[in-house]
Amino acid sequence: MDKKRRDLLRGLSLAPIFLDSGNLIAGSSEKPFTTSRLQFSVNAYSFNSLLSSGEMTFFNMMEFAAELGLNAVDLTGYYFSDYPNMPDDQTLFQLKKKALELGLNIPWTGVRNNFVSPDKVSRKADIEMIRNWLQVSSKLGASIMRIYPGRGEHEGYSREEVKKWIVEDFQECAKYAEEIGVIAAMQHHNDFLYEADEVIDILKKVDSEWFGLILDIGSLRRCDPYQEIAKLAPYANYWFIKELIYVDGVAEPVNMKKIAAILKENNYTGYISFESLSDGDPKQIVSSMFNEFKAAYEEL
Repeated sequence: MDKKRRDLLRGLSLAPIFLDSGNLIAGSSEKPFTTSRLQFSVNAYSFNSLLSSGEMTFFNMMEFAAELGLNAVDLTGYYFSDYPNMPDDQTLFQLKKKALELGLNIPWTGVRNNFVSPDKVSRKADIEMIRNWLQVSSKLGASIMRIYPGRGEHEGYSREEVKKWIVEDFQECAKYAEEIGVIAAMQHHNDFLYEADEVIDILKKVDSEWFGLILDIGSLRRCDPYQEIAKLAPYANYWFIKELIYVDGVAEPVNMKKIAAILKENNYTGYISFESLSDGDPKQIVSSMFNEFKAAYEEL
């Protein structure tokens, strides 16, 4: 028997000793070490006024995320200077390089579109813009891109008629998403779709694995928001956690323990992004949300 084969068989014979009960040392009564696979990000909109005024850049935002101990950053399209036009490759690649240096991912990008509009020409233009930004997302290394249902007047058309063309537009976006390899995901956003059942209905009608859901906990403002969040949780590809939640339309601080429990119950292992919409220092608010959520999750 050659030495390589003999060593292999010897290793296999010893394996149960070392792997027994999931421990590295035989006879140990300690539970195996496990860690959550949740990943944490921050959404650029938290720094809306700072990014819009030029007081802050994406690079500054990345440095803040790394210092806080986050895993990633969400780079929203409309903070690029050329938006809605596509940024040049050099701009995108410098962001990727900076993220690598800081040990961060860029899993998410987002654009602003309006599929509620009855104007077919306008909606077609938005679909083309989404197609372009899916390519931007791919170049950045993002796996998912946020799109909206839309908002505004639709005089002369019922909500059901609007939903029909929203589904058709989303299906076209999903087709491009599959071609490019980046999920196009709807953020419901309390603009046209207000309840979990409506959101689920749209997801089922679009019926594409390349069309997903970004669960925005602050945009479920009717009934009990925690029940609505729990309904949407099984469909979520990405989560936005905000500092406020709305109970029958009235804002109150989010109960992180309830959110953590819903995530745990659904065995969610993807990205959670923190987004602050309140007045005040966004760095302080995001840091507080992150630490509060971690503490609540670790208690479970």
